Amino acid sequence: MKTAWMFAGQGAQKPGMGKDIYENNSIFRDVVDKACAVFEAEASGDSSYEGHTSLKEVMFEDAELINRTRFTQPAMAAFAAGVVGILKDRGLSPDVAAGLSLGEYSALYAAGVFDLETLISLLSYRGKVMEEASAGVDCAMSAVLGLTAAQVEDAVARGAAASGKIVEVSNYNATGQIVIAGEEDGVSASEAAAKELGAKRCMRLNVSGPFHTSFMEGASVKLSERLSEVSLGKTAFPVIYNVTGKTGADGDIPSLLERQIKSPVRMAETILNLREMGVERIVEIGPGKTIAGFVRRTAKEIEVISINTLEDIDRV
Repeated sequence: MKTAWMFAGQGAQKPGMGKDIYENNSIFRDVVDKACAVFEAEASGDSSYEGHTSLKEVMFEDAELINRTRFTQPAMAAFAAGVVGILKDRGLSPDVAAGLSLGEYSALYAAGVFDLETLISLLSYRGKVMEEASAGVDCAMSAVLGLTAAQVEDAVARGAAASGKIVEVSNYNATGQIVIAGEEDGVSASEAAAKELGAKRCMRLNVSGPFHTSFMEGASVKLSERLSEVSLGKTAFPVIYNVTGKTGADGDIPSLLERQIKSPVRMAETILNLREMGVERIVEIGPGKTIAGFVRRTAKEIEVISINTLEDIDRV
């Protein structure tokens, strides 16, 4: 059966994620400990972390810091890398991989493009510059349910015109579920326009910035500079990228990641392309079942197994 590994993104995190696996599996524990050491080195001496340098403590115990972008991103990557370590130790490998936003980095790690140190270092930096780019912006993100992509784009255009504020589509997550982001007044006006167009619901998301919009331009420039210093391996299997919803050449990876941070995530197109490639099973790596929900809306014939616990890994 053709299988894809898909890695969850920001919003799926929760305190205690991976704790049971950490306590009962030495491979996961070793990977997470190494990831935590990389994060500590990255954060050490940086006063903006306010003395919080224990990633493991954030993952397992801190219900507040786990939701701060600079901690969320390396924490999610540590969880994903630990699960990948177990799966590979058991002789498993996907036919193709993809990830939602920061999850794309974990997909590239699984494919051999990044080593663990590079993965955690990059996402620690990415989380920090994205958080800094959001500072001082009265922002919001909202999931619009029940409209087509064209209708949501129309609502965003109306909302921007009515409010005079910046608002953009940030995530084409699934059939009938599209996320908009930007300044609060722009998002509110776009929500009102979406409801006039027949949206079933507009659901505010608990995130700390207008990610995957033009607000991230400065963060994109900084990330590009950081990526230029990184040595990349070749992909062991195809990876589908957020920016295009398609596979791409290894030489384009830095550019794709630079664009990804400020461009809409094309997750629905990714899922449809996986179906076209003959994928029948998706293994969702990350706490929660967010991606499973997207797949159910977009290509319900694809089976999804979501990994939250050691028991889930055994099921895979």
